[in-house]
Amino acid sequence: MLDPEEALTIRRQARLLSVSRSNFYYNIIINNDSEVANIIIEIYGKSDCRYGYRKVHAELRESGIICNKKKTQRIMRELNLQGIYPKKKCNTTTANKENKKYPYLLKDLEIVRINQVWTSDITYIWVAGRFMYFIAIIDLYSRYIVASGLNHTLEGSFCIFILNLALDGKKPEIFNSDLGSQYTSNDFTGILISQNIKISMAHKGRCFDNIHIERLWRTIKQEAIYYYKPENIVDLEKVLVKFVDWYNNERKHQSLNYRRPAEIYNCQKIKNIERC
Repeated sequence: MLDPEEALTIRRQARLLSVSRSNFYYNIIINNDSEVANIIIEIYGKSDCRYGYRKVHAELRESGIICNKKKTQRIMRELNLQGIYPKKKCNTTTANKENKKYPYLLKDLEIVRINQVWTSDITYIWVAGRFMYFIAIIDLYSRYIVASGLNHTLEGSFCIFILNLALDGKKPEIFNSDLGSQYTSNDFTGILISQNIKISMAHKGRCFDNIHIERLWRTIKQEAIYYYKPENIVDLEKVLVKFVDWYNNERKHQSLNYRRPAEIYNCQKIKNIERC
């Protein structure tokens, strides 16, 4: 690797390594607005909706992505993303004050088996000039995606549909989510209560309470959305269906000792032991 602080000049280092100096000065140039928009959404989300276009632009530059301030500002305006004190809050985490909020149950909890804790969240993906919303429910012990789906709105009925899909023949001891109105609604929590499932909610300001599914969103963006670059909703849905199958059955996880989620999840489900 070329080191600008090395005593040898960049020219000399490049000659010794038999590489072109242009590789050292190379910056990523992305011309596709949808791809840039998705990266901006990810940066904006990580800032907890605090960053304006200047800070987002700085993050893009730090990542080696060439996108000038005017373009960053234009895309953020089109996405209705604003800095601190935004007029519109992040849709995926907007709470309904009338709905009951439940305590966070995962603090200091040792997760040692499948179906002990499921967690869920919603991420938004910009494609073909509009937002699409992807919801997933994962088993925390195995990282297995129990159920998922893509929708064009954040309607609570769709989240309930995905929950019922996940609960078909199985259920967790604890269901964890954020304070989004979809999760705090009486219709959603009523299903969990009727099945004697404990409800856990990550409260505002505790960004690491749902860290595992946040990592899933990062993986989806980097290994599916940015990789395949779907240009329309049909292609996006195909990419996500293919990704979920690959993630569960093929992708090895370092946290699972390089095993696959389906190996861990199905192994315990069949043999009823902690690890196979």
